[in-house]
Amino acid sequence: MFAEINGAKIRYEIFGEGKKKLALLHGWGGNVDSFLPLIRDLKADFSILVPEFPGHGLSSEPPEPWSVTEYMEATAQLLRETGFSGADIAAHSFGCRVAILMAAKYPELCGRMLLTGAAGLIPKQTAEKTQKASAYQKLKKLASLPVIPKGVQENLREKLVQKYGSEDYKALTPSMRATFNRVIHQNLEEYLDRIQSPVFLFWGENDTATPVWMARVMEEKIPDSALTIVPGCGHFAYLEAYEQFKNIALAMFA
Repeated sequence: MFAEINGAKIRYEIFGEGKKKLALLHGWGGNVDSFLPLIRDLKADFSILVPEFPGHGLSSEPPEPWSVTEYMEATAQLLRETGFSGADIAAHSFGCRVAILMAAKYPELCGRMLLTGAAGLIPKQTAEKTQKASAYQKLKKLASLPVIPKGVQENLREKLVQKYGSEDYKALTPSMRATFNRVIHQNLEEYLDRIQSPVFLFWGENDTATPVWMARVMEEKIPDSALTIVPGCGHFAYLEAYEQFKNIALAMFA
């Protein structure tokens, strides 16, 4: 199924016919299949809404570069249109950015929330990252000198992206790279203490994409929150320790 919202064509699926409503929000680069095990195990008792964010899966790219705010507004509208207002929410990584902002701005749309590997805080800048970013900016400036033909400029800039960019960034189209930059530089820390929903944070102790210090900040600042850190797991702890994650979801959303 598709919905036209704010200039984007958003694919979504609804699984199950249970009275309890649950929305699943995938991470960056994910799609409807990101939560397949949970859909399989919960659809008998839940109605489950699973959207694909613009620029992911079969959804169209945003009509212009979006920040988390635009993604959140589109998701909020989708919940309203599909009758999922007030649904419980399980989210991973980027999906947690959307859930955090939505819960802070539209508390009536969000029930209980299970957030895993939640993004939304600005990573600490290491000396290595600072040096890498500085080198990239200097070389990018040189590659854009007017004396260099436009086609050569574009080729040089793409080579710099492939050398210095993250794996997520390198895989994106030019238009989605602008969106990605807006998303990762939007700090959501100021919204954490506005969240009224009960929140359970599920984290891998070896998560390098969203390190454990982020989990501890969220636990401290979200008023009604709890945290579990799963030994030996990384950013996809919800799949690596799936049985534990599923049992928490069942207990939380029952």
